Amino acid sequence: MELRKVTAIIRSHLLDKVEEHLQHMGVGGLSVSHVKGYGEYANFFTHNWLVRHTKIEIFAEKTRAEEIARAIMDVAHTGGPGDGLIALQPVEKIYRIRTKAEATPEEMES
Repeated sequence: MELRKVTAIIRSHLLDKVEEHLQHMGVGGLSVSHVKGYGEYANFFTHNWLVRHTKIEIFAEKTRAEEIARAIMDVAHTGGPGDGLIALQPVEKIYRIRTKAEATPEEMES
């Protein structure tokens, strides 16, 4: 099983729509964090330019990672600066802390 980590940084107000779409697609789990930063878009009205966004992290089979990334882009796209970004990274292994064992492909699909 080849895994990818899909990391998306999106506008916070679009989280509910993105989450709903991913659930509809059958994505079995995700993690959400609220983050601050700047890149293409900076808030020049604050002393440190930071903008609030939401980070979504999903572990998925390599074959589904592109589909998930595309779905997030479709829902989170506004066309303006600060829409965010998505990164796909290879994952070597995932362990379940509860069982202290490597996660099986079947566990990752649920």
